[in-house]
Amino acid sequence: MYTFLLISHSLFRWAVLVTLIWAIIKAFSGYSGKRPYSKADNALRHWTATIAHVQLLLGITLFTQSPTAKISAKVFTDNGHVREPFFFGVIHLSMMILAVVVITIGSAMAKRKELDSEKFKTMLTWFGIALIIILIAIPWPFSPLAQRPYIRS
Repeated sequence: MYTFLLISHSLFRWAVLVTLIWAIIKAFSGYSGKRPYSKADNALRHWTATIAHVQLLLGITLFTQSPTAKISAKVFTDNGHVREPFFFGVIHLSMMILAVVVITIGSAMAKRKELDSEKFKTMLTWFGIALIIILIAIPWPFSPLAQRPYIRS
């Protein structure tokens, strides 16, 4: 079960990133091109939020099932690097929850806007903020905080 969750969470991050980046590109082009907000734009907004929620549930389930999961108040190792239990138990977890909250708020606000330009601008702003948070919190292979491969196997 743990291995399945680990691989699923690793693969699903790409779905989150692709839909989020695609939604930001579409929002930018819609806002700057003053085009009408279509059903496809609305579906992309909806699916971006849905995929982010699924990834959050996978991540929380993975955290609760992990044999090594623990929240640690010890931040740094002896050589000054961030300890993995602190990164995954505090930084990664809290920032990803925050990112999904930002996506949810942005999606809900965009849905309720009257003008098409306001819908695009709201998506662009909130989804852009969420993307920045997510990019910081992902344990990329080159990250100074914690490293993981691009795809877990």
